[in-house]
Amino acid sequence: MARHSDSSFVVPKVSIEGILTVPPTRITDPRLTRQVLTRDRVGQGIFQRCFNVVQYYIKEKEEDSGWLVAGWFKETLGRALLEQPMICGRLRKTERNDGDLEIVSNDSGVRLIEATIQINLSEFLDLKQREEAEAQLVFWKDIDEQNPQFSPLFYVQVTNFECGGYSIGFSCSILLVDLLSRTKFLEIWANIHNNFVNDNSTERKLPLFHLPGLKSATGSSLDVIGAGTSDKTMIFKINSESHNLEMEWCRRVALACVEEAEKKDLGSESEMGAEFCLFVNESFEAIKVESCSKHGMFKADMQVSYENWDGLGAKEVCFREGNEPVRVSYWFRSISGGAVVLIPSQEQDQDEYSVGIIVTIPN
Repeated sequence: MARHSDSSFVVPKVSIEGILTVPPTRITDPRLTRQVLTRDRVGQGIFQRCFNVVQYYIKEKEEDSGWLVAGWFKETLGRALLEQPMICGRLRKTERNDGDLEIVSNDSGVRLIEATIQINLSEFLDLKQREEAEAQLVFWKDIDEQNPQFSPLFYVQVTNFECGGYSIGFSCSILLVDLLSRTKFLEIWANIHNNFVNDNSTERKLPLFHLPGLKSATGSSLDVIGAGTSDKTMIFKINSESHNLEMEWCRRVALACVEEAEKKDLGSESEMGAEFCLFVNESFEAIKVESCSKHGMFKADMQVSYENWDGLGAKEVCFREGNEPVRVSYWFRSISGGAVVLIPSQEQDQDEYSVGIIVTIPN
């Protein structure tokens, strides 16, 4: 039994040791854009929602540590961003249609945070309030609604535990969730990372940016904007005869999945409410967002199946070869009501396309 597992124990605060911006290793040319098509004013539905993943790794070898992983990240993340530069882009207002929104791959970069927490990893995982505590292991700052072009859309946080174990937390805007899953970005990055580290291991034992070895590392503590885990999420899968997702069909499918989630698995304490925000990831070039009401809308009469987060592949992602995460947590964070996200699959046969539906309901 872990000595910190009782409910009266106050979880230590995470201390931020360093923050860095990592851009791609070369300029993105031509610039890529992704339109955010809104039928009405969705406000906070776009700017305050994010998706979070936390991987937990034990210390298997003496030379293994979160400090080393983060140090190599500073050299490998920029290479991985060449594969998907939209992740390090920014959301901006355009001059079209009274300030439409779009994401542009302007190479502004991803935020990389290094942190510590004064508790052993095994004790942290045994905490009764772990789901609340792990909100400290991801960093997120809401997108500035007035000046969105200055707000990062993706954060990475490496947190070192007392025992030498560490966690890697990813936090991204809800507008990028499909890019993580459809392009398998984490898997691509891990492969680039391991190949780079292996090629350089004979030349130097430490990465160029190794925070404990820098004299400027002060260990000062900053406030962390945690992305809480109070919302409840379910994933469904449905087949479509067409890859072109008609919005009326999407609304009906969304309502069917919302009712299924409320009825069966999320419990009577969870309730979507009369309205929810619908995100339809049509393609890599466009995402549609609109507010939907359950009133006056007919749900689709079709079979839906339950899915899980395994399709994202985070369970198998190793940033040190052979050391798979001992646990992975996923959740959406929202302070502005429920949301439904539709993501078409890349895998398809001649007649049918698979569509993933993520339903997040406020608790």
